[in-house]
Amino acid sequence: MKSCLKPLLGLALAGLAALAAAQTAPPATPPAPPVATPAQPPNVSASARRLYERSKAQLLQIRTLLKTQDSQASVGSGFLVSDDGHVVTNYHVISQFALEPDNFRLRYATTDGQSGALELLDFDARRDLALLRAVDDGKGGGLKGRGALAFRPQSQPLAKGERIYSMGNPHDVAFAVVEGNYNGLVERSFDPLIYYAGGINPGMSGGPVLDEDGFVVGVNVSTMLFAQQVSFLVPGEFAADLVKRSLGAKPIRAAAWSRLRDQLARYQDELVTRFLAMPWESANNDRYRLPVPKQDFMRCWGRGTPADTKGLDFERSQCRMDHALFVSGNLQTGWLDMSHEAYDGSKLGALRFARQYSGSFRNERLGIADKSRTAPYCKEQFVDRDGLPLRAVVCLRAYRKLEGLHDLSVLVTTVDASTQGALGRFDARGVSFDNALKLAAHYLEGFAWTNSKAK
Repeated sequence: MKSCLKPLLGLALAGLAALAAAQTAPPATPPAPPVATPAQPPNVSASARRLYERSKAQLLQIRTLLKTQDSQASVGSGFLVSDDGHVVTNYHVISQFALEPDNFRLRYATTDGQSGALELLDFDARRDLALLRAVDDGKGGGLKGRGALAFRPQSQPLAKGERIYSMGNPHDVAFAVVEGNYNGLVERSFDPLIYYAGGINPGMSGGPVLDEDGFVVGVNVSTMLFAQQVSFLVPGEFAADLVKRSLGAKPIRAAAWSRLRDQLARYQDELVTRFLAMPWESANNDRYRLPVPKQDFMRCWGRGTPADTKGLDFERSQCRMDHALFVSGNLQTGWLDMSHEAYDGSKLGALRFARQYSGSFRNERLGIADKSRTAPYCKEQFVDRDGLPLRAVVCLRAYRKLEGLHDLSVLVTTVDASTQGALGRFDARGVSFDNALKLAAHYLEGFAWTNSKAK
């Protein structure tokens, strides 16, 4: 599971334990106040020391504070991208301010102890990036004249194994530099993410990652929980694009829910279009054709029991996207998840099998009303798929502040045999009503008999 240096969505890459949703872990919120004294690990290389000394003037800590007091709600990192005080960080570092500007404010701290206010110019929730600017207090403050870090040209791609250097303020302890290696892009990811072999920690979210020449190659964004030296970076090209298009933008003063909704709506359109274009693959079940997606941007795991203690033969498969989009501390969206379970209860008999089979269907959780979404609204119907009878339940939960977006859940169970059956589930987070209908229909179309002999 991934910690977005806030708990992606979120990457769940580590076996069956990672079948839980990819999560983004909140920026660190330690009890001690920020320490603005640069600190070096005891055993860093000459290159790391050189790069830190060259770039420390452009390295920042980004703090989200309560509006009426200096208590911090979250803390991350950032870096200067213009000589006029423009700053890049992660969207999840400043999301509280973006969505509740009446309750929060943004502050920066430099490595030499300077501090001041920040304003939000733009963000890219899909890439988990934000562009800020230091507020000029009219007294010579702000961040003008401190220089800027430059992005590595896209025409000069890194080679796998090259040394790169992550910077930030981990756990609000002190500014630091961490050496690691570039290992290419994460496989089967919907959007590009750099696989960084290095130990970055909460609080470093939004900090720069530099090559040997001091160019920005990526932005710290997440790390895999329960793994060592497995972290992830937003490629620098997306940060460079955000800077280029929004350098002259006016500050965002009001809650940015509508801007966020528009970004998520565009993203889900692209996601659904690509997913619907992929043909289903077979689960290799002897009786049923069960829908399994191509693993272009999803990852699948499976397990089974030859016969459990109750005599029920069982096989399970689950596929999901590794990445989710961060909305707020209690909400992530923008991902697909699906699973199926196939049962053979011939050793149990029809009555005992029916009890366990129907119990599996009833145990599926569909969510309840919360601060972010409504309670699920569900419809049940029996469907015939070329002679294969299915019981289908389709549920939608609407987002309260992201108008037009929904969470979709589809439950399907076969009802053709007294001691055999299959249960399938499909979930899509943050899709439009029209796309929810398309996805539900597409999923149901994936069920059929394996062959004519199974009927």
